[in-house]
Amino acid sequence: MTFAELEAAVIGWARDRKIIPNSTPVVQLMKTVSELGELADATIKGDADGVCDGVGDVLVTLVIFCELRGIRLEDCLASAYATIKGRRGTLTEDGVFVKEEA
Repeated sequence: MTFAELEAAVIGWARDRKIIPNSTPVVQLMKTVSELGELADATIKGDADGVCDGVGDVLVTLVIFCELRGIRLEDCLASAYATIKGRRGTLTEDGVFVKEEA
């Protein structure tokens, strides 16, 4: 399946279960935070299956959040990429991003 097909399938699943329209963006945002916590836990524990599951769960909640807001996750990602694509710099071993001056 393409990303757009998966997004549509998630939206259909959420409609079938009345998550859409009975949820709200705030509720889905809180669900995203919860799922992100589970992803962090799996990452810390080195649980590869849990990481994959966690990333998927975060994406599901973000798709639903976006649908409730009338936007598409793919469009949000495209917008973010358009903003960062021209940035120059590197991440140091200490985890600090050093911007390259133009």
